[in-house]
Amino acid sequence: MDKVNLLELSTSELQEFFQSLGQPAFRAKQVMDWLYQQGAQTFNEMTNLPKGLREQLAQKAVPGFLSVVTEQVSEDGTEKYLFALPDGQTVETVVLPYDIGFSACISTQVGCKMGCLFCASGLPGFVRNLTAAEIMAQVLQVKNALRKRGKELKSLVLMGSGEPLDNFRETIAFLEAVRDPQKLAMSLRHVTLSTSGLVPKIEELAKLGWPLNLAVSLHASNNRVRDKIMPVNKTYPLEPLLSACDTYSRATGRRVTYEYILIDRLNDKTEHAKELASLLKGRLCHVNLIPLNAVDELGLKPSPQNTVKQFRDTLRQKGVNVTVRRKLGADIAAACGQLRNEYLGEC
Repeated sequence: MDKVNLLELSTSELQEFFQSLGQPAFRAKQVMDWLYQQGAQTFNEMTNLPKGLREQLAQKAVPGFLSVVTEQVSEDGTEKYLFALPDGQTVETVVLPYDIGFSACISTQVGCKMGCLFCASGLPGFVRNLTAAEIMAQVLQVKNALRKRGKELKSLVLMGSGEPLDNFRETIAFLEAVRDPQKLAMSLRHVTLSTSGLVPKIEELAKLGWPLNLAVSLHASNNRVRDKIMPVNKTYPLEPLLSACDTYSRATGRRVTYEYILIDRLNDKTEHAKELASLLKGRLCHVNLIPLNAVDELGLKPSPQNTVKQFRDTLRQKGVNVTVRRKLGADIAAACGQLRNEYLGEC
C-alpha cells in the first residue's frame, strides 16, 4: 500500500486522514505547522505529537520532501539545487540573494513544451507536469535550508523549468497552499508567476482577482522577431497577448512585468527599443531587461553592455519604466535547465 504524501492533502483532507487514524482533527493543524512553518522534515521532529502517532505516521505517510541530487553555490551567493522526484526524474530550484531578502525560483514542470530559442529547459524534451506537492516541496526545502542559517525566504518566482500556465491546475493548487494561512501563509504579493504568454490561461488567472504578480516573457517588439524566438507567438501573437495582460491589470490592480532577454543582433537594436516603447505606451507595466545566460548548445550571444545600456536609456527617454536585471549565478549554470541537462549528460 502506497504511503500518503501529506503535502498533497488539503486542510480538510488532512483532518479526515487523522480522524481515520483515530486521532482528533486538530492533529492536522499541528502537522501543518511543523511542515510549513517549523521546518520539520521527519515525523520524529514533531515533538508535540505522541510517540505512538509519530510511529503510526512513519508507517502510513511521508512528509513529501525531495532528496537533493546535487547543490551548487555561486560566488555571488546564488544557490542551485537539483532535486530527485519520486519517479526518478529531476528538477531544479534556484535561491537568489537580494538586498531585500532571499527569493526562490521554482520549477513547475520536468522539461518544457514551449521551445523558446534562448532556453535550456526544453532541450531534453517535455517529460511531465509537477504536482502541487512537488512544487511546494521545493519551496519548503529552500525555506528550511535558509532557516538553518538564520535567513528568511521572502519571495517566490515561478520562473524555473516549465510553463506554469501549461500546468494550470497544479499551479493554482500550489498557489492556494501558498496563500493558505494554515500552510505557507505567504501573501501572493510576494509571488511572481512568469509565462510565455498562454492567453486563455492569463484570462482565466485574471478572473481569480488575486494580487499575484504576472511576468510575461515578451523578448521582442514585433511578431516577426517574436515568432523566431518564441514558437508560442504563432498561436498567441502580441495583439491578443497584450490585450489579455491589460485585462489582468484591470482585474487585479497589479502592473504587468514584461521580460525582455537581450540577444546580440536579434532583438537589441535601438529601433526595437523604440518599437517596444510604442507597443507599451499607456499600459500599466514595467520592463525588465535581462542579460542572456549563454548556453553552449544554443549558440546565442548576450548583447554587449553598451547595447544593453543604450536599449535601457531609449526606453526611459520614451517614458517606459525599465530596469536591468542583475546577472546572478553565471558561474554555476544558473540558467533554467542547465544543471539538469548536465546531470542527464552524465547519466
